[in-house]
Amino acid sequence: MPPQPPSAASRDEPVIRDRGDACPGALRLHAADDGHLARIRIPGGMLDADAALLLADAADRLGDGHVDLTSRGNAQLRGLGASCGGELQAVLVRAGLLPAPTHERVRNIVASPLTGLDRRGLPDVAPWVAELDRLLCASASAAGLSGRFLFALDDGRGDVTSLAADVNLAAVRDGGRALLWTADAADALLVAAADAPRAALVAASYFLDAVRRAGTRAWRVSELPAEQALDADELGARLAAAGIAASVVRGCAALHGPAPEPGVVEGPGGAAALSVFAPLGRLTTAQWRRLAGLTGRVRLTPWRGIVVPGLPAHAADGALAGLAEAGLVTGPDDPWRSVTACTGQPGCAKSLADVRADARAVVAQQAQAQAQAQTHAHATRPLPVHWSGCERRCGHPRGTAWADVVATADGYDLRAAGHAPRRGVPASELPAALAAVRRTTSHDAAKK
Repeated sequence: MPPQPPSAASRDEPVIRDRGDACPGALRLHAADDGHLARIRIPGGMLDADAALLLADAADRLGDGHVDLTSRGNAQLRGLGASCGGELQAVLVRAGLLPAPTHERVRNIVASPLTGLDRRGLPDVAPWVAELDRLLCASASAAGLSGRFLFALDDGRGDVTSLAADVNLAAVRDGGRALLWTADAADALLVAAADAPRAALVAASYFLDAVRRAGTRAWRVSELPAEQALDADELGARLAAAGIAASVVRGCAALHGPAPEPGVVEGPGGAAALSVFAPLGRLTTAQWRRLAGLTGRVRLTPWRGIVVPGLPAHAADGALAGLAEAGLVTGPDDPWRSVTACTGQPGCAKSLADVRADARAVVAQQAQAQAQAQTHAHATRPLPVHWSGCERRCGHPRGTAWADVVATADGYDLRAAGHAPRRGVPASELPAALAAVRRTTSHDAAKK
């Protein structure tokens, strides 16, 4: 169900932009300090082995030998040469990853990564992904969406509807209906499941009309001024005009569910899936190829994880152990499970520190301490930490239960809810400082 709207104060000062967004794409490369960057949209994170292997070949031949995962379940190649755009485009065409070059940056679709794979009996929304992507690419007006506009297709577990998408679809458990709502909306529209992808495109068109009326060139629904805020009744009228029957559902409660944890996911009919995470969202091409070769399919998640579907249940544990040996996060107690970071130095000119190197040093100490204690069991999951090279805090996960480690000219600032901020902490002192925050937070959570 849609989340309750924020206070009206959030719209008191509308975002006014005088240009289109500069979000990178597969064809519009971004110049970074470590070379050019290409962001390849992968709707729903769903990728077959042939396409995945072509991406790995491009990363080795044209880039730095890694594939990065984004917070929208997309892939990035870094370290690209300035003149490689044509060659990269040819690779992506062969991989089927550029069905509409004019629309490649607007194919931002996240979907519940475990949809159709586990035993919860929820509707499978994977067909919505393919249909919405087809409709997007066929719509001339949809090319006007920004590269930041996001669709979330949720099977009812509430994982991707927790990501504050601009247009949300959530399957109703009976499988025949879906709820549709836009960001900041208190009310939703109930539509037939068969109409859900088309209804999502109608909602995106409504947003584009509101942007034109507002004259602010907003990139996201939440950036619209209050007088142009999207209205469920108006959206219902637009759906009716498009031949889609819809009824308004007032005051729906929020739908928020957890992201998949790493491990084996038992599925129906003797099948299983593997859920793993990439430390700092970065994979070597060897790791990437190993994942793609297990079953010929992967799903990238908005939490910089990978789901491998379609394994026989009897082979799942052995395959997971092999991925652990390859350096991937395969259990919830792995210290890397709770650590994210921006690019930092040397890839970003704005960063004040090599945050990834410093994060690795801290995690190594945590892993050593964990091994010495000879325990991997925790009453509560450690407080997650996000490392940022500057105050922009790029790549910060959604939610408030995070410790923030932010690089400054004088060291790191450490911030966490319920704790007094610490300023200018040297990198060498961060392991102890973070351990103290985590111990206190875990203790407080245990008391609750």
